[in-house]
Amino acid sequence: MAEPPPRRAPSRAHRLTPADDELYQRTRVTVLEPESPNTMFVEGYTSRGFAVSGSLVVGPCAILPRAILQWNVGSHRDISQESLVLFRLLEPRIEILVLGTGDRVERLHPAVLKQMRECGIAVEVQDTPNACATFNFLTSEKRLAAAGLIPPRGG
Repeated sequence: MAEPPPRRAPSRAHRLTPADDELYQRTRVTVLEPESPNTMFVEGYTSRGFAVSGSLVVGPCAILPRAILQWNVGSHRDISQESLVLFRLLEPRIEILVLGTGDRVERLHPAVLKQMRECGIAVEVQDTPNACATFNFLTSEKRLAAAGLIPPRGG
């Protein structure tokens, strides 16, 4: 009778290679439409202020293409040529300024709107909830837009 082969520890019938093991496989990501990391979006608002791209701003705010600032206006009556200077000085020049005047659409002085038009900036005056949505839409369309927003009292 033949002697049985000596017992050995079980061996793997298959060895994993880097191509077999998911720890070694590379993941590829193809970005079809890169988003700018500095794109501003209004995420929410209350009667106290705004949530913009992860930051909270108390009170009225000016949202620029790459920055958020508190805006020193108390109500739509304070929106003047002087309070809009900031938007006229931006480079590159914005195409459109969206103004949110609180709970309802308020009329601005015609000279204020005329001066912005003469600078080549369109102005859209809306109530704040609609102004936030309009600004977000324009930003998602890659338009050079800015917003001046006054919190709604009822928000």
